[in-house]
Amino acid sequence: MRVKQASMLWLAVGMLAVPPALMAQEPALAEAVEAQAALPTGHYRLPEKGDVVGEIQVVKAAHEDTLFSIGHRYGVGYEEIRRANPDVSVWIPGEGTEVVIPSRFILPQGPREGIVVNVAEMRLYYYPKPAQGELPIVETYPVSVGRMDWKTPLGQTQITAKAKDPAWYPPASIIKEHAEQGDMLPSVVPPGPDNPLGQFAMRLGIPGYLIHGTNKPLGVGMRVTHGCIRMLPEDIERLFPKVPVGTQVRLINEPFKLGWTPEGALFVQTYPSLEESEDTPVSRITDALDAVTSAVKGKRYPVDYAKLRNEIENPSGVPESLLLVKAPIDIPVVEKKATLYDWLELHEALYSQLETSPTKDDA
Repeated sequence: MRVKQASMLWLAVGMLAVPPALMAQEPALAEAVEAQAALPTGHYRLPEKGDVVGEIQVVKAAHEDTLFSIGHRYGVGYEEIRRANPDVSVWIPGEGTEVVIPSRFILPQGPREGIVVNVAEMRLYYYPKPAQGELPIVETYPVSVGRMDWKTPLGQTQITAKAKDPAWYPPASIIKEHAEQGDMLPSVVPPGPDNPLGQFAMRLGIPGYLIHGTNKPLGVGMRVTHGCIRMLPEDIERLFPKVPVGTQVRLINEPFKLGWTPEGALFVQTYPSLEESEDTPVSRITDALDAVTSAVKGKRYPVDYAKLRNEIENPSGVPESLLLVKAPIDIPVVEKKATLYDWLELHEALYSQLETSPTKDDA
């Protein structure tokens, strides 16, 4: 009984620090689902306020399904769906097995225009210019990026040319690599089922790099390319006609993303750092703490720092709320009739979760 009383007390105190908008999110969620219903898979209306789009889904596998086929059906790549379903067989999930679809995303930082590719996330975001009277949307697709020894470059570039049914002219470095493995490549691979570029290619302003399709769709969502950005055949077929030459492209590496929902909840979405990254476990946690501290500065927002650390140390790729909903420490219970101050131990960890002094945001 005493434990229950302590828990209820913590909840009551904690709720004083929760933004009122977080108290009633169900109607907003229902409206969001209704608004999303008319859009294709991977297409989301941009929120007027906030950074989070989509919702996590749970589906049941059919007898013939693999995690690959389920992921592709819902616009999710290999690493994403494997990470969200660590206990499910990749090749034989089993009929009736529940599969989590990680189809909720925190939009990358920066301008919401053109194409943004987050190599750590292995995901492409496209912000088409809305026609007059249309609401802005984002389209997002899983991609493959360069493996450690053939890194995808980072930086700002643009689409400089487009080609349907492209021929592939393998560079000397790739010809040499294949030859060392006993696979002799021709100097040119014509369009067709053996062409690794697939049916569509968009050339970047960085020499030698493309956004293209593939003849090996199972590899989408992995680090398997020679630096190019590889898309599922059906995805690039949908994207290709929409993207004009001259479209700006940002290539970024953001394994850690923070974002607010329209209702005012702070979420974190994390991915493993690239193998060649120079960060360390300590620096990742330190950087995350700095980012969260900056995000909630001036707000009465109780942060679950334990969950933040867990997401940094065990990246799930699924957006997780950082709203603190339980006590970070054990709160002692006074046996005798007590005042509020008797119930609360003066503990540094408790004060770190609550800000009770008024701020400009509280007005």
